[in-house]
Amino acid sequence: MIRSRGAVGTSADNAAAESLNATMKRETLQGRQRWNGAYEARLAVFRWATRHHTRRRHSRLGQISPIAYEQRSTTPATAA
Repeated sequence: MIRSRGAVGTSADNAAAESLNATMKRETLQGRQRWNGAYEARLAVFRWATRHHTRRRHSRLGQISPIAYEQRSTTPATAA
């Protein structure tokens, strides 16, 4: 994990990305001291990302997952 490189108030400061990174770190590092290797750490992040985008409900999206939101928004509306 690499820290953000942007300083506060610069164009490199991205609140959405920082929020996502903070959530990922909190949910994957919670209770972990260390992993046995880089592969195991990458696998933990991959599992988190998969869950975050497919099953985790987001309040900003009306309590549905990003995948469900995207599928719903790309499905053409039925003609009345």
